[in-house]
Amino acid sequence: MKKRIRTIQILAALFWGVIFVGASTAAAQEKPLTVAESSRYQATSRYDDVMSFIRSLQRLSPNVRVETLARSAEGRDIPLLVLGKPLPLVPSPLRQDKRGVVYIQANIHAGEVEGKEASLVLARDILLSPDLPYLDKLIILIAPIFNADGNEKIRPENRPHQGGPKEGVGVRYNGQNLDLNRDSIKLESPELRGLVANVLLHWDPLLLIDCHTTNGSYHEEVVTYSWGLNPNGDAGILAHQRDKMMPEIETILEEKYGTPAAGYGGFRDFRAPDKGWQTFEPQPRYVTNYIGLRNRFSILDENYVYADFKARVMGNYHFLRAILDYCSAHWEEIEHLAAEADRRTVLRGLDPGPDDPFFVEYELRPLRNPVTIHAYETEVIPQGEGRRPRLRATEKVNVLTIPYYSDWIGKRRVSIPYAYVLGVPDADVAAKLRQHGLVLEKLNEAVNLEVEVFKLTEFKAAERAYQGHHLNQAKGEYALETREFPAGTIIIPTAQPLGRLAAYLLEPESDDGLLAWNFFDRYLVPQWSRELPDYPVYKLLKPVNLVKELVR
Repeated sequence: MKKRIRTIQILAALFWGVIFVGASTAAAQEKPLTVAESSRYQATSRYDDVMSFIRSLQRLSPNVRVETLARSAEGRDIPLLVLGKPLPLVPSPLRQDKRGVVYIQANIHAGEVEGKEASLVLARDILLSPDLPYLDKLIILIAPIFNADGNEKIRPENRPHQGGPKEGVGVRYNGQNLDLNRDSIKLESPELRGLVANVLLHWDPLLLIDCHTTNGSYHEEVVTYSWGLNPNGDAGILAHQRDKMMPEIETILEEKYGTPAAGYGGFRDFRAPDKGWQTFEPQPRYVTNYIGLRNRFSILDENYVYADFKARVMGNYHFLRAILDYCSAHWEEIEHLAAEADRRTVLRGLDPGPDDPFFVEYELRPLRNPVTIHAYETEVIPQGEGRRPRLRATEKVNVLTIPYYSDWIGKRRVSIPYAYVLGVPDADVAAKLRQHGLVLEKLNEAVNLEVEVFKLTEFKAAERAYQGHHLNQAKGEYALETREFPAGTIIIPTAQPLGRLAAYLLEPESDDGLLAWNFFDRYLVPQWSRELPDYPVYKLLKPVNLVKELVR
């Protein structure tokens, strides 16, 4: 049971606010304020405000550099702050640099602005503090305004159900009308392509933190959180975050910063809360789940929507501090776990066996330990015939200790191959794989190979478009066949650190792979025949010596 001593929480929050926000006397006299602070939390920063604030930090500290993460669809440069003492000139020498890299991302949904304001305050307070907290062990990357285009569409009418800011917030979608937190697989937005190219591949942060705001259930907890949920990620990282890292961060957040927290989710049935609290979906289209497939740590921050704006910003700020506190104390362990995950993935790909599956179906189970939620009792407000009823919170709080459904377990599996063989000369598919950072090889001579073929028995697209796509589902049967592959054929080995991601992208039954996102439609939708063709990606199950070279 969580300790809820409100007086201690308030005193703790005030104490740490004085310590960290105050910085030194000299810095306090000249420290820049965010728009949220200067407006007394009646407004949030626009793009120009963010850039002006960043420039003010550069004038005050030598320990920050600004890089460009991406250029948005509407032509805005998305800033990436690099905090370090000393600043690394380029990330390539990081193998010799013992400091760890943490990446904080805010405003991916530009109606959810708490992370934008909190991350700017965090950068300021680190840079202007006399002891530069965390920078002895960490290099901190911050993208405070990831969805710059959505941020500029600020209107009071956006997200009217949340507690401010009075002058409004931006919108969820980017300049292409895409939800950026659904784009991690298809990489159709400049923002996500920039994230992969200029953060993940360039800096290789071992931890990504993605800041959001909730929708849904009513409760007292100001911060809710999750981790990479997909069961095809490394089991060691997943278990460590679930069982050790996140519970310890929650304890730091509550005891040191006086901020109540709980695992992210909503009631499985708001009419019967005792049935449990449930997390979100495991697909890697969500950024934090995608990071798990890359053998890295990720944390989803969801600030409580019905708290007032200041409480949400400060909750987000304190959560970031609690995470950095934990990372500073445990970085060697985080680094070791990530390295071991990479090693296991490579070894699995070298000689995969029956104990090395890829899961194509999952089921959601409760964690071993229940979650405690301080839930506001709600009233059901009818909305008329044919409309969903609306909930309204009362002032009564019920303390509920209930099952937490947050453990996605693999249910049906298929075999992981030694390599995938791209059976069509599709430059777009090859380019998409390389965008993700996968290592590709090509045959230098023709060869006959025994491969596993996925023979389609059913192929259908969703009737309703989603993110501009009619998502596919495929059913079929696997058969071993010998096929001839010409010189130039692309081979994707699974013995690489991103081997798990390769499987997710290329498995025909993957719920979030390239087949699902229409990349193979031209080969799979019959045009001149009623018969369904074979899926044009083949599985080379066992190691074979091949005359091949890297695709550069």
